[in-house]
Amino acid sequence: MRRHILSLLSFFIFSIATFAQNIQSPSEFLGYELGTRFTNHYRVVDYYQYLATTSDMIQLEEYGKTNEHRLLQIAYVSTPENLTNLENIRKNHLANAGIGTETASAKKAVVWLSYNVHGNESSSTEASMQTIYELITQKKAWLANTVVIMDPCINPDGRDRYVNWYNQVASVPYNSNQKATEHNEPWPGGRPNHYLFDLNRDWAWATQVETRQRLKVYNKWLPHIHVDFHEQGINEPYYFAPAAEPFHEVITDWQRDFQIQIGKNHAGYFDKEGWLYFTRERFDLFYPSYGDTYPTFNGAIGMTYEQAGHGMAGLGIINDEGDLLTLKDRIAHHHTTGMSTVEISSKNADKLNTEFKKFFSKNDFTYKSYVLEGNRYRIHKLTNLLERHDIRYGITYETVKGFDYNTGKQTSRKVKNALVVSTNQPKGNMVKVLFEPDAKLSDSLTYDITAWSIPYAYGLNTIASKTIVAKEDDNVGLGIPLGIPNKTNAVAYIADWKNVKDASFLGQLLQAGVRVRFTEKAITHKGKTFDRGSLIITRSDNKKLTNFDDTVFDIALTNFTELSSISSGFSENGVDFGSPDVKEIKMPKVAVLSGEVSSSLSFGELWYFFEQELKFPVTNINADDFDKNTLNAFNVLIIPNGNYKSLLNEDKLKSLKNWVSRGGKVIAMGNALKTFEDKKGFGLKKKETDKDDPLEVISYAKSERERVSNFITGAIFKTKVDNTHPLAFGYDDSYFTLKLGNSAYSYLDKGYTVSYLEDNKAVSGFAGHKAVEKIKNTLVFGEYRIGNGSMIYMVDNPMFRAFWENGKLFFANAIFLVNNNAFEL
Repeated sequence: MRRHILSLLSFFIFSIATFAQNIQSPSEFLGYELGTRFTNHYRVVDYYQYLATTSDMIQLEEYGKTNEHRLLQIAYVSTPENLTNLENIRKNHLANAGIGTETASAKKAVVWLSYNVHGNESSSTEASMQTIYELITQKKAWLANTVVIMDPCINPDGRDRYVNWYNQVASVPYNSNQKATEHNEPWPGGRPNHYLFDLNRDWAWATQVETRQRLKVYNKWLPHIHVDFHEQGINEPYYFAPAAEPFHEVITDWQRDFQIQIGKNHAGYFDKEGWLYFTRERFDLFYPSYGDTYPTFNGAIGMTYEQAGHGMAGLGIINDEGDLLTLKDRIAHHHTTGMSTVEISSKNADKLNTEFKKFFSKNDFTYKSYVLEGNRYRIHKLTNLLERHDIRYGITYETVKGFDYNTGKQTSRKVKNALVVSTNQPKGNMVKVLFEPDAKLSDSLTYDITAWSIPYAYGLNTIASKTIVAKEDDNVGLGIPLGIPNKTNAVAYIADWKNVKDASFLGQLLQAGVRVRFTEKAITHKGKTFDRGSLIITRSDNKKLTNFDDTVFDIALTNFTELSSISSGFSENGVDFGSPDVKEIKMPKVAVLSGEVSSSLSFGELWYFFEQELKFPVTNINADDFDKNTLNAFNVLIIPNGNYKSLLNEDKLKSLKNWVSRGGKVIAMGNALKTFEDKKGFGLKKKETDKDDPLEVISYAKSERERVSNFITGAIFKTKVDNTHPLAFGYDDSYFTLKLGNSAYSYLDKGYTVSYLEDNKAVSGFAGHKAVEKIKNTLVFGEYRIGNGSMIYMVDNPMFRAFWENGKLFFANAIFLVNNNAFEL
C-alpha cells in the first residue's frame, strides 16, 4: 500500500512537472525570441488566452474595448485554490477598506501590475508575457498567499500605432544609429490613446473610455500594490521606488517606508547584474491622476518604474554614452522589477493587510464635508465622476458654515438641494485629495500641475466644512431639471445658455436645419428672466421645416435641455424677438490645425470635445496641407497649443489676416498666441517687463531650484469677467482659471478683454514669485476684430485634459456666439 501511495505521489509530481514543461514560453508560442520583434497587441491577447486555457493558475477577465475596438483584459494569477476562492478573497480584502463585511481573515497580498499605458513605451507589454510565464512555472510558492492581477496593455490603440509604424520603417537587422528613421516617430507618436490623451494623467478625471472601464474593475479590488511600467529617455538607465518629493500629505509613513523596502529588493537584483538605476528623483507623488498616485491615494503602494528606451529606442539604439540599448535589455529590466515586486509583496502579506486597514481607518481630516451648489448639469457630471470612483454622496438642506471657495473667506449659508460629499467614508482620503481648496505642497519641484480642486474645475459654489454635514441619500434633487412643454402652436421656444449640453443642443439643431437665434440682452417672458446667450427658436424662422416641434423636442430630450414655450415675441422686459440684439446663429464650419507644429495633446482635447461632448463636425487639417486656399471652405479656424512660427510665415499670416477680415474667425490657444504677438494688425501685445533688472548670479547646483521662481506649475487664479460679451455668456463676473505657464499679454487695446487677471495671487497651487509679478494685469481670454472677422485669444487652456469643466463654455461661446454674423466668406 505504501509503495502504491509513493507511486501515485511520484506520478502526481511527474505530471505537474510535465504540465509545467508543456506550457509554452512567450518565445515558443510567438515563434520568435522575445525582444527580437515587437509583438502586435492581438498576439499578446492570444498568448494570454493560450495560458488561461493551458494553466489552472490563470483566469482572464475582459473588461472593455478601446475606441478602435481592441480588447482590454486582465489576468488573475495565483494558485488554483486561490482562484477557486477568488470572490471571497476579494470581498475579505475590501472589508479591510471598510467596504462590506469580512467573512474570514484576509491574509492575501493583492498585487496589480499595469503595463504599456503609453503606447510607444512598448517593452513593458513584452516583459509582461515573460513575467506571467515565470510566475506560473517557476515561482508558484510566491502565489500561495498572493493574487497577482496583470493588465498587459492599458493602451492597445497607442501601442499598435507605434508597433505598426516601427515594423513598416525598421531596417533588417535594426539600425542602432539615432538618426535612423526607426528612431524618430512621426506626429502624433504612439504615446497617447485614440483621442491623443495621455492615459497616465486620466486616472482621476476618467474622461477616456479605457480609464472608465479599468476603474470599474480596479475599484472592485483596491490592491495593496500597484505598479505602472514606463519608459524614459535613452540615456537614463532605470528608475524605481522610492519616489521623489513632494508626497501628498495623505500618504502614510508606512507607504513611504515600504517603497524603500521594495526599492532595496530591486537594487539587490540590479546590483548582482551590474545594471544601473536611480531612485528618489523626478517622479513625485502629488498630482492625483497618475498610475502611481491614484492607487496610492486609494490605499496602495503605488509606484512608477521607468526603463530607458521610449519610442526612440526601437529594437536597439546607441545612446549618448556609446552603449547599445536593446529591447531584450529593456524586457529583462522590467521583468526583474515585476518579479521582485511580487516576491517582496508575498513575503509581507500580513503587514500589507494590517497597514491597508489602517489607511482606511483615518478620520483626522481638517474638512469633513464639502457642500456644492450651482449648475445642475455640472452637478450631474460630478456625481457621475464620483460614482466612477465609488465615492458616496448625498443631498442636504442645512445651514452650512465653513470656507467659501469663491470668496476665500469663512461664511455661513443656507443651502437647498446641495450636493454634499463627506470624508467619513472608505474613500475619505480620495475625497480630501480631490476637493480640498489648496493641497499642501512640500516641494515646489514637481512633475505636473499643483492645483486641480474639483469645486474650481467645475465652477460650483462650494463650502468646505470642518463638521460632518447631515445628508440624505435620496438624491432626487441632484438630477438634471428637464422640462419639455406641450406641443402647442407656440411662437417660439427658449432655452437657457449655461453649460456645454446647451451648446450640444444648439449644434445638433443647426445640423438638423433648425434656425436658431440668441439674445445679447436679458429678456423676460412669463415672469422668467432669460440671461444673455439664451437660445430662441422661432416658428416663423422655421416655416419650411417639417415636424418642427418634434425635431426640437427630440434634440432637447437627447441633451437634457429644458425648454420654455413662448406665446408672443413681445417681451415683458428686455428686447423683443425682432430686435437687432436677437441675432441668428449661422452654421460654423470648423477646421482645426494638426501635425508636427501642433501639440498632439491639445489637438486631442479638441478632437475629443467635438466628437464626444459637443457632437459637432470638425475638420482636421494637417499643417503640411495648409495653404492660402485651405480656409475657403471654413469660417472658423482653431489653432491648438503649439509652435506655428515655421508654418505661419509672413505671406501666410497676410493670407490669414485677409481671410479673417472677410468674416473668418480664428481661435488661438496657448503657445499658438506667440505666432501673433506684436504682429501688426493682430492686436496682441506681449506684456513688457522691467528690462533693467540686473541678471542674478545663480550657482550651478541651485539653478534648477532657482528657476522655479519663474514657473507657474498648474496653479488656479481668480479672474474678472466681462459677462456682457458673448465670449462670456453663461458666466458670472468671475472665473477660476487653471494657468499652466507664465505667458503674459497686455489687455487688448481696441479689442475686448473678456477675462483678465488683476489680483495675481494664486488661490491654489504653486506659482513662483517672479512669474506672478509678470502676469499681473494681463489677458486671459479676449476678442480682437479684424474687418468683419475676429481673432479670439485664449492664453489659458479651458479644455485642459477634458476635466476643467468650467472652461468649456468659453470655448463653445467662441465657436457659436462670438461675432457669428461675420460668417460671410
